[in-house]
Amino acid sequence: MAAQPDRIAIAVEPARERLFEDVTSRCTGLISRIALSYEADEALRRELIQDIMLAVWVALPSFRGDSSLKTFVASIAQKRAITHVTRRAREPRKVELPEDLRANGMLPDEIAVRNDLKRQLVESIQLLPLPQREAIVLCFEGFSYTEMGQVLGISTNAAMLRCQRAKTALKSIMEKRS
Repeated sequence: MAAQPDRIAIAVEPARERLFEDVTSRCTGLISRIALSYEADEALRRELIQDIMLAVWVALPSFRGDSSLKTFVASIAQKRAITHVTRRAREPRKVELPEDLRANGMLPDEIAVRNDLKRQLVESIQLLPLPQREAIVLCFEGFSYTEMGQVLGISTNAAMLRCQRAKTALKSIMEKRS
């Protein structure tokens, strides 16, 4: 009994091949036009056409002649094209980036160096005597010497002197840490 299915498969294959030859001779333009209406990219369109042709080959044994071969092929082509478009819509979009593209911000290593310097500066400020620390923090915040004097309850000259001493001390501390 196992030999019978082989005979049927052998008998079907020539008929399938004849039908496929008929499809390639009469329906290639139709398939190409359907693919063109769904895919603009030439390389992807060629893939779609190959996919349609493979689907037609696989489906040919189910062709009963209820409709014309052209209608049968067009139906398969439409369904494959829709599947293709749906699959492509789910893929992430690929965009070519220009070679001279530059980041707007700093590079990660620059950020790391900057953050390390900030940390060292904060630690160094904490080592200053309290009057210098108060003055230098206000200086970093953009206060003028007059405004610093008002906030700290000292004269403008005293605020300037504290800032100068704090800057000198910070420079010395930072150089020792490097």
